[in-house]
Amino acid sequence: MTIDPSIFKSYDIRAIYPTQLDEEGISQITKAIYKFFTEKISDDRQLNILLSYDMRLSGPKLYAAVKTTLLEMGAHLYDAGMTSTPTFYFAVNHYNYDCGIQVTASHNPPEYNGLKFVINTPKGLLKIGKPTGMDEIKQMALSGVGYTPKFKGTIEEKTGVLEDEVDNALKIFGNPMIKKFKIVADPANAMGGTYIDALFEKIPGELIRMNFKLDGSFPAHQPDPLNFDNLKDLQNKVLSEKADLGLAPDGDGDRLYFIDEKGQVVEATKITSLIAEQMLKQYPGSTILFDIRYILGSQKIVEECGGKSVITKVGHAYITEALTETGGVFAGESSGHFYYKATGNAESQVATIIAVLKVLSEEGKSLSQILAKLQRSYESGEFNFKVSNANEILNKLKDKYKDGQLNDLDGVAITFSNPTWRFNVRSSNTEPLLRLNVESFEKQLTDTKFNELKTFILSIAKQ
Repeated sequence: MTIDPSIFKSYDIRAIYPTQLDEEGISQITKAIYKFFTEKISDDRQLNILLSYDMRLSGPKLYAAVKTTLLEMGAHLYDAGMTSTPTFYFAVNHYNYDCGIQVTASHNPPEYNGLKFVINTPKGLLKIGKPTGMDEIKQMALSGVGYTPKFKGTIEEKTGVLEDEVDNALKIFGNPMIKKFKIVADPANAMGGTYIDALFEKIPGELIRMNFKLDGSFPAHQPDPLNFDNLKDLQNKVLSEKADLGLAPDGDGDRLYFIDEKGQVVEATKITSLIAEQMLKQYPGSTILFDIRYILGSQKIVEECGGKSVITKVGHAYITEALTETGGVFAGESSGHFYYKATGNAESQVATIIAVLKVLSEEGKSLSQILAKLQRSYESGEFNFKVSNANEILNKLKDKYKDGQLNDLDGVAITFSNPTWRFNVRSSNTEPLLRLNVESFEKQLTDTKFNELKTFILSIAKQ
């Protein structure tokens, strides 16, 4: 098929099946990925590649096409079958495979599928995105790849990954003594339920399951916890069950949101602060990373704990690259991704759940009480604008707010002092949207500046 160039995103490949991506198209792309792997790793030996997929309805057909193509190219495959993306990342790093490919479209609607792929390096996983090779792969896939196999492709089944993933995550936090909690989880018929089930095989507690049966049509709701409408049933269940907390992973399980015992959605940056505090107890003076959208609260906590902080662009390819460069021990993203040096700089939501349960067990307080102690700043929550003149808006924001300190690492971020407040406006890397985030140390100031910016952007936005 003729491949649509727009499916090559900043972090991964996502497309509608079968119009934008079918078995023939994914085979072309797989050849390009394999050629890229050989150029970056080695063309003189057989590559060991981990392969897995998620529960999407088109997954089995596309997975078979990827598998067949890689065998034809001469790879040695470790077939992990159906896994979450964090489980996939863990396996590539933990078993020291050369690289890996996951067939997934994250939290996108049912008609989508795609690919995430990584290279294993001595410093951790290199997630392939725009800064790390996606454009090279795109060009090869569009122009076609000629390659003469040097080896006969082979394959073996890889089992036991989930158990090893949970054991490793427990080890990250010193195999803590976790008390028995009542927890409600809603993975939206998607992959997050697999590692939650595996975790509860190893820890005490009562797990109340909602929508755990894997179903790529997502019959209950979209597996996207960033849309808080998808969390309402979980919030109500936490309250009706008088549970200690709720868990809401996304479609491929690499994003996770928490619900506290009051049924409130927990800001992801609060979880970042909680884990940063724990990691700095274990590794005093180490580096913690977080993305540019919200930084004030986490920066303050890291500073108070004697650590160093680094601000990154939004997106897993950028964050894992920054973790590798800085040697940071942990990174938190305000969209619910949490990364650990101990998992090859990749997301581990199992480790994140364990970190929260460890603190709950040790402090003997509710989640809302623990997080209240970590409150340093106030966030607006993200507002999205669908516009056709994003660059014009960004330039006018720079001009209007030129008295502040500009950071153009990712979009436009401008910080003011006396009083301290800041905003970030950036174009989405996965959707045709402009995203606004505002924060300060005072709730009223955050609300005021958010409304001010929202009104200004709407006044100049073009559909």
